Amino acid sequence: MQKRKLGKSSLEVSAIGFGCMGLSYGYGPATDRADAIRLIRAAHELGVTFFDSAEAYTGNEDLVGEALGPIRDQVVVATKFGFVSGDVSQGMDSRPERIRHVAETALKRLRTDRIDLFYQHRVDPNVPIEDVAGTVKELIAEGKVGHFGLSEAGVDSIRRAHAVQPVTALQSEYSLWWREPEAEILPLLEELGIGFVPFSPLGKGFLTGAINENTTFDNSDFRMIVPRFAADARQANQALVDLLGAIAERKGVTKAQIALAWLLAQKPWIVPIPGTTKRHRLEENLGAAGVALTPGDLGEIQAAISAVEVQGARYPQHLQQRVGR
Repeated sequence: MQKRKLGKSSLEVSAIGFGCMGLSYGYGPATDRADAIRLIRAAHELGVTFFDSAEAYTGNEDLVGEALGPIRDQVVVATKFGFVSGDVSQGMDSRPERIRHVAETALKRLRTDRIDLFYQHRVDPNVPIEDVAGTVKELIAEGKVGHFGLSEAGVDSIRRAHAVQPVTALQSEYSLWWREPEAEILPLLEELGIGFVPFSPLGKGFLTGAINENTTFDNSDFRMIVPRFAADARQANQALVDLLGAIAERKGVTKAQIALAWLLAQKPWIVPIPGTTKRHRLEENLGAAGVALTPGDLGEIQAAISAVEVQGARYPQHLQQRVGR
């Protein structure tokens, strides 16, 4: 597995990381704990050195801590703060005292003496971003945190935070079917030397081709409330997957590998973090690091995605209000 540095920082990670959220939160019932631990350890055996968790992903930090404990010094562990009592439904809370509490709790759950990358999960409109950055700066000085990150932050917040404590990475959604970051975010990150960690790089599973208009989701699956996953939107968006499929077939790879290889080709400081609960999907995803896309391939992909207008908002309105601040 190739390595990449997140922006101009010293933080070097595998070119593809592992998003651990779906093992315990967001996509239906939690994976059996023993199976989840085996999968996380398998990811490391296959070359992954970058693992993403959060306080808000119920039980996830404890799971990740147990899985990575024996190899802690060989990996980079990221987690997040920013919600009331770690509960997404209760809204944001990035008060300095809350950040410190989350850090101390995360250290215990992750069974470690430092958090390599500590993200603000969502910008809190009630707490100046300078106070957030300043608190993380103190935690870095104390050796409890290695690097500061933001998630789904807007241009102004990124600039203001970065002026207080350099931001190592921004984690936000970016994929072949959500390209909004290209307008303002990517140029800003390049200017400031900040790495980019795209979550949902496979469109929450849609770009793999495994989901269609007939797919049913568990009631606890987040996609049940996402407009882009309404049946009619899935039917309309299938055109994008079909176009990717044609390109993938010609290259002798899978749709998921094309989607991830495209992300890797955008900038050398982009590190996607696909998640999965299945070993064969893990191997497939990591295989994307070895897929070389030529300028001709990239041009063909660009033409294909430009020909399809993706249907459906990526978040319901109450969640859309939390991003881009």
